[in-house]
Amino acid sequence: MAREPVVPTRPPCQLYLITPPALTDLAAFASDLEAALDAGEVAALQIRLKDVDDATVLAAVAALKPIAHARGVAVILNDRPDLAARSGCDGVHLGQADGSVAQARASMGRDAMIGVTCHDSRELAMDAAEAGADYVAFGAFFPTTTKETVHRPDPEILTIWQETVEIPCVAIGGITAATAGELARAGADFVAVSSAVWGHPDGPAAAVRELAEVLAANA
Repeated sequence: MAREPVVPTRPPCQLYLITPPALTDLAAFASDLEAALDAGEVAALQIRLKDVDDATVLAAVAALKPIAHARGVAVILNDRPDLAARSGCDGVHLGQADGSVAQARASMGRDAMIGVTCHDSRELAMDAAEAGADYVAFGAFFPTTTKETVHRPDPEILTIWQETVEIPCVAIGGITAATAGELARAGADFVAVSSAVWGHPDGPAAAVRELAEVLAANA
C-alpha cells in the first residue's frame, strides 16, 4: 500500500518556470513570457539555454529579466554563476558538474539564490543543503523532451525531504497540469515546468492558469 505523505505545514507549492532550451525568436518569447506571468502566480523563471554562446545568454537575460522583475518573479540562470552575477540575475541553478555551491556563492554574493540538481539522491541533496544551497531539485519525475535524463525518483523522496530538511525542494521533469498536483501533495515546494507551458495548445497563459488552479486545489 502506498505510504500517505505526512509533511510539515508549509507554504503552498508554487510554479517555477523554465525556458525552452533554445529561443529562436527572443522578442516573440518575451511576449509569451509576459502573457504567462500575467496569467497566474509564478515564483521563479529559470533561463536555461543549451549550446549557445555567452552573448546569447546575456541577451536573453537582458530581454527577459525586466519582464520577470516587473511581476515580482525571481530570475535564475542555469549552469553559469559567472554570467548570472554579471547580468544581475537573482540566482543560479547548478548541475552536479557545474561547480560547487561555495564557488557560486563567492561569485554571486550571500543574497543570491543557489539551487542544485540532485536527481534521485537524498545524499546529494543533503550535501547541497550542508554546503549552503537555498533549494534542491529532484527529478526527472516523468519523461521529458527538454533534456536527456537517466534518473526517475519516486515522489516519496519529496515527502521524506519535507519531513527531515528545512530548505525547499523543487520537483522537475516532464511535469504537466495532470501530474503537478501529485507532486505538490507529496511535498514539492515548487514544481518546475517548461514544455507543458510553452508547448500548450492554447498558449502559455492558458497553461499557467491551469497549473495555478491545480496547485491551489492541492495547497
